Amino acid sequence: MKIFIDTANLEMIKEINSWGILDGVTTNPSLIAKEGTDVRTRVKEIAKIVDGPISAEAMSPKWEDMVEEGRELSKIHKNINVKLPMCIDSLKATKVLSSEGIDVNMTLIFSPQQALMAAKAGAKYVSPFIGRLDDIGMYGTDLLDQICGVFDNYSYDTEVIAASIRSPVHVLDAALAGCDIATIPYDILLKMVAHPKTDEGIAKFISDYEKTKKK
Repeated sequence: MKIFIDTANLEMIKEINSWGILDGVTTNPSLIAKEGTDVRTRVKEIAKIVDGPISAEAMSPKWEDMVEEGRELSKIHKNINVKLPMCIDSLKATKVLSSEGIDVNMTLIFSPQQALMAAKAGAKYVSPFIGRLDDIGMYGTDLLDQICGVFDNYSYDTEVIAASIRSPVHVLDAALAGCDIATIPYDILLKMVAHPKTDEGIAKFISDYEKTKKK
């Protein structure tokens, strides 16, 4: 499973990229606004750090405008994919953009039916938001199993990005479901590395090593 980071913070991206485990980056308007910059500037900066897919969101409400905005975003860098929110206009725009060789990440997916339609329209990626389903009393990770099952049944090339990750358990569930990618916040990536027994073992090794130095 590929690991993306879900952020627009350059320092966080640089840090995780230095670990040797980062495959790509997802952004959205809220994350970019938090950094006090604009989409074009920030994705250019990200592309200098990470050699992998970078999602940049188009915000036009009409499909014709989505297509034009998507074309412009795709010109920023060869690794850019255009992120569109699931709706009828986005399906129309995806059909056009994908026919032109522009990758689309259909986001705000909350049902397998939505994912199926996005795949049929030509989306390169679908992003089911599992944490937001948990928020309303559903099991978000069930959606991952359903989408991966549907895509396996019909051999769709569309990749599943587990999004709205809230814990390391979500990452495990995504991997077990067979998701192609999980896009993970910085703080969750830090938690994935940590384990109290690992910390305990390191402390014991250091203690024992110090004892050998005194002989």
